[in-house]
Amino acid sequence: MQTAQRMIGRDWRGAAARLDRAALAIVAVGALLWWACRFHAASVPAWLPWDFSWPWYLAFAFTGLWYARGLRRGAGQPFWRTALFTLGMALMWAVLQTRYEYAAQHMFFLNRIQHVVMHHLGPFLVAAAWPWRTIRAGMPRALDCALDGSFCARILRAAQQPEVACILFAGLVALWLIPSVHFVAMIDPLLYQMMNWSMVADGLLFWCVVLDPRPEAEAHNGFAARAIMGVAVMFPQIAIGAALAFADHDLYSFYAWCGRLFPSIDALADQRIGGLIVWIPPAMMSALSLILVLNNARIDAERREGPRKQAEGGVSSASWTGR
Repeated sequence: MQTAQRMIGRDWRGAAARLDRAALAIVAVGALLWWACRFHAASVPAWLPWDFSWPWYLAFAFTGLWYARGLRRGAGQPFWRTALFTLGMALMWAVLQTRYEYAAQHMFFLNRIQHVVMHHLGPFLVAAAWPWRTIRAGMPRALDCALDGSFCARILRAAQQPEVACILFAGLVALWLIPSVHFVAMIDPLLYQMMNWSMVADGLLFWCVVLDPRPEAEAHNGFAARAIMGVAVMFPQIAIGAALAFADHDLYSFYAWCGRLFPSIDALADQRIGGLIVWIPPAMMSALSLILVLNNARIDAERREGPRKQAEGGVSSASWTGR
């Protein structure tokens, strides 16, 4: 008994030491990036932060660390899921912590691309990868247990109710596009960060509900509800995009005030391109989400149907599809 306890103690101490080394390495790299961006901004490559943010950097770095550690601990995923997760994280990093962020602050249509990536495309790819079991396997045990706590569980359950999730998803897009709100958010550093964090967090929450591959008993929402959610948010965004694309006057004076990156694109052209970006890509992603939800429903039906058919002496498609 004492031998087993000593072995467990050594394992925990070894894990703590590895975590400490990894955390120290992450902080050291972050300090180097901060120093380079603060004192040598002109020499920093375009793919490194234009305006270094410790919260964003630590969120990306520790999520990647826990995912890699989860893979090593046996909570593996198919290669295509790992590729989707990596691509989604890389795209969000690209629009939030590279020189692109500067461009997005000087052209409305580039700002809309930024928001589509951090609210739609990036979270969509991460949710489609479904990396949560792998990430939690690589987390410190105390943090993993905290996520299972009643407080966190209640917050997540409330935010992922279909009606609440849809209102938050479409409502945040509309909120940050109100011209007066958008202007203040772009000139106030704190509100600007709040806008970006809310978009990424809400995008992850929403797409994780819609693209959840688990059956209803585990996901708490049926496949029909998930399909309706993915399609329902399409219509408010089409309406918002159309309103921007067909507006006959400049709604966002911030970009004229700070100076447009491309002077050849005037205010109305900039706004109309931005309206099309709000309108078309999110609508296409809603249609794609419907296809993925229907596919998840099919896979779940095959899994449930397979044992019953085998018990009845029939042939299940699961036996030859591998699902």
